[in-house]
Amino acid sequence: MLLIYGANGYTGQLIVEECVRRGLTPVLAARRAETIAALAAQHGLATRVFALDDPDALRRGLQDVRVVLHAAGPFIRTSAPMVAACLDTGAHYLDITGEITVFEACRARHDAAQHAGVVILPGVGFDVVPTDCLAARLAAALPGASLLELAFAGGGGVSRGTLKTMLLGSPQGGAIRRDGRITRVPSAWKQATIPFRDRPRHAVTIPWGDVSTAHWSTGIGNIHTYLAVPKGNVRTMGLLSLISPLLQRPGVQRFLERQIDRRVHGPDETARATARMHVWGRVTHPDGRTCEGTAETPEGYRFTAIAAVESARRVLNAPPSPGYQTPSTAFGAGYLEELPGCSVQIG
Repeated sequence: MLLIYGANGYTGQLIVEECVRRGLTPVLAARRAETIAALAAQHGLATRVFALDDPDALRRGLQDVRVVLHAAGPFIRTSAPMVAACLDTGAHYLDITGEITVFEACRARHDAAQHAGVVILPGVGFDVVPTDCLAARLAAALPGASLLELAFAGGGGVSRGTLKTMLLGSPQGGAIRRDGRITRVPSAWKQATIPFRDRPRHAVTIPWGDVSTAHWSTGIGNIHTYLAVPKGNVRTMGLLSLISPLLQRPGVQRFLERQIDRRVHGPDETARATARMHVWGRVTHPDGRTCEGTAETPEGYRFTAIAAVESARRVLNAPPSPGYQTPSTAFGAGYLEELPGCSVQIG
């Protein structure tokens, strides 16, 4: 049985629709019955209702579940109790996070997951399937590389959940991996012109999930991740870092989250159907040799639904080895190229 928790959210609904399109019949779950009742009735699906802050109810809710696809962010708040319940009940755990701290927390449960026979596989959406698979391909093409750089561009907007995650993470600034350790750096710490497949774009470093995951996928100890942004927006990013102490106040966060709930709706159907995402990567060897590659995928939220459902289907049918996994370690470095509308070019 596949259970989708947070099925009522923007991305959760897209995942449910993709499941139905592919003939899967997941159980839909959420904290409150009224948030998923209409969606479940529309598709003829069963529901379960339980809160993440009630460990007993959470474990009961996972009875007879083989795979949990967790879609209720911000995952920095919601992942840990769901992972713990999966370890207790033997359900495999997948999510669509992009948060470095969540990836690292999942990695820290590797031994426990192995002992329980459970797969812990976070980041099965646009965060981080395309970048993770490209990183693994590049690392294989240039063994011994010591620096990995990744960048992405495109999209048609953000959902409420994504914006809330960005809000909660903004006071921490940026992050890179340096000599094997995750290191905090200022926002937009480094700028570069990235040669994406379609055209060059200006980009700045951001704390993307691969700062965590790509290290476990490739063994590379130095990792920088970039987002393409117009040059005019870089100054705004710097100004936001100046007010980060204010953003750490719970009252301010609650106010901003309410505004997000009222004003943000995510990309519309046209944007999801037409927008494309571009990914670039480069590995550098200590002797100066480099290898570059690019990837292209459907719009980010559409891709997330496709990749998350396919990942859940594979874990249901033939789970990888128990323990912590990344998309490329679970399904191979060529996984991205097996998904519809995606392509990879190396060299």
